Amino acid sequence: MKIVLAPDSFKESMTASQAVTAMREGVHSVFPDAECVGVPMADGGEGTVDAVVDALAGERVRVDVSDPLGRPVRADYGYIPERKLAVIEMATASGLELVAPADRDVLSASTFGVGQLIASALDRGAVDLLIGLGGSATNDGGTGMLTALGAVLLDAAGNPLPPGGGALAQLDRIDLSGLDKRLADIQIRIASDVTAPLLGPGGASAVFGPQKGATPFDVETLEAALTRLAVVTEETLGRARPELPGAGAAGGLGFALLDFLGAECRPGVEVIAETVGLAQAVVGADWVFTGEGSVDAQTVLGKTPFGVAQVARTAGARVVIFAGRVGDDAGVLLEHGVDRLVAITVPGTPIEQALREGPQSLARATAEVCRALS
Repeated sequence: MKIVLAPDSFKESMTASQAVTAMREGVHSVFPDAECVGVPMADGGEGTVDAVVDALAGERVRVDVSDPLGRPVRADYGYIPERKLAVIEMATASGLELVAPADRDVLSASTFGVGQLIASALDRGAVDLLIGLGGSATNDGGTGMLTALGAVLLDAAGNPLPPGGGALAQLDRIDLSGLDKRLADIQIRIASDVTAPLLGPGGASAVFGPQKGATPFDVETLEAALTRLAVVTEETLGRARPELPGAGAAGGLGFALLDFLGAECRPGVEVIAETVGLAQAVVGADWVFTGEGSVDAQTVLGKTPFGVAQVARTAGARVVIFAGRVGDDAGVLLEHGVDRLVAITVPGTPIEQALREGPQSLARATAEVCRALS
């Protein structure tokens, strides 16, 4: 019997690799001779670096960068030397969790630290960048990133703009003469489930600005500023595509990556699955076990267990999803190639205990499923 173990992390309880280990323990307690293939997974959000580095035996690189407010912070990214592949989670440098609620300033927050991570990866020799865009504190249209990579944003008097999306209302021109030339020769893949455009009622400022502390007035200010950015981008590049799905991801960082750096944007779980070779791993598999901390009807919108199930279904393998919590509406997953939904935690278990005992609970639940299969 061949079983592929392809979970995401169980947030605050175990990484994807730790979940693989727990599942393997459960399988081998019932089927000691089973072939278990571990493929740690993610969807472009938290845990993406860990999943890819662990799946591909890469390394973690620690860099001193600027946080959203320009303060020093240490951030990690993953690097796989054999592929010259760098894996970056933008939130490690420009994430909302780096700024205390009382200090959040969405008008001034910058993606400069993301550009510093990209520059470090280029220094290391990367020619393929995989960038996850979840969890941002920023709404600067990716201009901080561009600045870190050598671009200069100027007002009408020829003065460089201060950081942050609010200042873009004064943007007059963008000087790309100093942009890092190495960017022309690399591939950039965006892993993001956000399909929002840059502008409009469904765009970066209106939808995600309030989550980052923006007031209604701030949202109007940022919408006007990003509109100005789109206008000057067209003047600079000869085109601008603020309407592209994903341009509004991470406060418009998607826009800068797509239009200025030629990135490709696809659903996160698809990009990660392709990168770690999930489709090849499930060939000949009887079962695929996946999961994450919580599953419900929203899981079908591109979360890891759903993405894994689609790959498994194509290969003819059957699928079990394990989760700390299985929502009452999660049954919709059974209509999309999933055979079983398994809650690993006994209802009523205190959350602290459930998180602490996650690996043991997952191993036990996996063993119980295997006994049922036998």
